[in-house]
Amino acid sequence: MRQRSVSDGRPGSGSAPAGPAHAGLVVGVLVMAVAFAIYAQSARFFDAGHPDFFYLADAFLHGRVWLEHQFGLFDSVVVGNRVYVPFAPFPAIVFLPLVALVGPVRAGHWEQVVGAVLAAIDVGLCWWLLGRLGVRSIVDRLWLVALFGFSTAIWWVTTRGGVWHEGHLVAAMVTFAGLIEAWGRRRAWLMGLLAGAGFLSRAPLALAGPFFAWVVADDRGVHPFDPRTWPWARWIELGLGVAPAVLFALWYNAARFGSPLESGYGLATVPPFLEAQRARGLFSTSHLGMNLDLLLFHLPTYIPKPPFFRPDGLGLSILLTSPGLLLALRANWRSRTVIALGVTALAVLVPSLLYYGGGWLQYGYRYALDSIPFVVAIVGLGVARRGLPTWGKVLIVLGVVVNLAGVYWAYNI
Repeated sequence: MRQRSVSDGRPGSGSAPAGPAHAGLVVGVLVMAVAFAIYAQSARFFDAGHPDFFYLADAFLHGRVWLEHQFGLFDSVVVGNRVYVPFAPFPAIVFLPLVALVGPVRAGHWEQVVGAVLAAIDVGLCWWLLGRLGVRSIVDRLWLVALFGFSTAIWWVTTRGGVWHEGHLVAAMVTFAGLIEAWGRRRAWLMGLLAGAGFLSRAPLALAGPFFAWVVADDRGVHPFDPRTWPWARWIELGLGVAPAVLFALWYNAARFGSPLESGYGLATVPPFLEAQRARGLFSTSHLGMNLDLLLFHLPTYIPKPPFFRPDGLGLSILLTSPGLLLALRANWRSRTVIALGVTALAVLVPSLLYYGGGWLQYGYRYALDSIPFVVAIVGLGVARRGLPTWGKVLIVLGVVVNLAGVYWAYNI
């Protein structure tokens, strides 16, 4: 395969890692270790009381798709004496080896540690991706890893834990892995498997599939209006990679609710105020204003003692929690790669913007995590091309401070 320069930033360009390979590896491992320690300490005293995925893993091991008892009053579907988990099931599949080894009770007791491990892996994969994107400076990579790991809702969802948040941690893991492959060997079957796993972790990631189809086609002499030039064999290979996830989802829905298209989200028990919103439509443009507010404009209230503000738990503007993502503006927006990443980030976000739930209880807008790996990739391409300016570092620090306060509010909200 033809080698391309680091500066073009395109998938498969073979970008060199930052500095000597062994130095990047050693620092990456240390970054993961530090991230794990911070996440584990942040989550140490919090019990979400919703270890559903560990018990769903145990159910799978015993040939069932339901739980035998309910955790909490909300966010489950109760039919007779069977309790169904409405959330996408791939985290339970990830937990199968652990649950098979120690059982669901002990695994549930280790939930905070498991979450910290997943989040640390996410950070490590982010580090790896930034090297693939051509961010040569180890210091710059450290700054951008801090942006993802401690200036996004990843810190909050790891601290809080529970069935609502583990899907985000697993989804980020497989999405970063897919992007690493896109800037690596670009094996269509593997990108398909990872895209399917993303969909089985967080349903909106189904809309990331076209990005990987584009990666397969990019720079192969493809003419968009000439089907004879389209990479049909590679697309079929990609589709075969995605197929197991799609088939499993259809079977799983039918086994639980009698319809392959019924996920359970519309059947789950929710608080009255959410039930009223859901009555307007599971997905509806009537929810768009609320979600845009939570994503962009929602502010905390001032209080006269540290940390000097109080969030309401409904959300917090991403411009406060993750201002460093504005570094994406420095990327080359004439590049097809940057445009493809940006369109994908927006497409993945759209279902959440139309969804009734809003993400409550949250600090920031946790649904944006589905898109953030693609935005981080854009940021990485921009930094690889133009460096990391001082104002970008200031924004990252501000975001980390805001999210550090989120750890406090995780216990006091």
